[in-house]
Amino acid sequence: MKTLFATRLYEATLAADRGFDDFIAELEDACRGVADDDEAGQAWCEAKGYAGYTSYASLNDLPRRASIFADLKKKLDRHAATFAEQLGFDLGGEKLVLDSIWINILEPGGAHSGHIHPHSVISGTVYVDIPDGASAIRFEDPRLPMMMAAPTRRADAAEDLQTFVSVSPQAGTVLMWESWLRHEVPANQAEAERISVSFNYGLK
Repeated sequence: MKTLFATRLYEATLAADRGFDDFIAELEDACRGVADDDEAGQAWCEAKGYAGYTSYASLNDLPRRASIFADLKKKLDRHAATFAEQLGFDLGGEKLVLDSIWINILEPGGAHSGHIHPHSVISGTVYVDIPDGASAIRFEDPRLPMMMAAPTRRADAAEDLQTFVSVSPQAGTVLMWESWLRHEVPANQAEAERISVSFNYGLK
């Protein structure tokens, strides 16, 4: 038996990097500082009913705004290059470029409904603070709309056969996937905020 048309999920961690504890603490401070100062982002979140804060619609210059985000970009660039190689991409002389990066601070009870990232090649998230009970990220089989009369999968079916797969990250976890892969963040069950930084790579 062969496995065809596999969907790859890249998973790595920054926790093994030298100076990780200081790096992740500085990154958390920077995320909270930006959130406190970004009045446009706060207003957007309030208007959209986002339970917490995201800089998605308000800031596009995080690596220039604070050096810790520039340092994060360098780390993510290396992981994106590794993932692109694993995917067998023929970039045709173009380069994968980080073209958007934003902060997510999800309050207790907050969620992020299912979505994809149009106009991007690779998307992902690096996790900054994941308190006990914080929600996982859940990925959806992209073939779901075409399954028609297919039976549901048994609970004990292999992970690569499941219709939905949840991944519970830790601080420092890096996840990357192809941008067409639908995903969501269920309600945050922790008693504290869940902090992450999401990003997209495109071809330039």
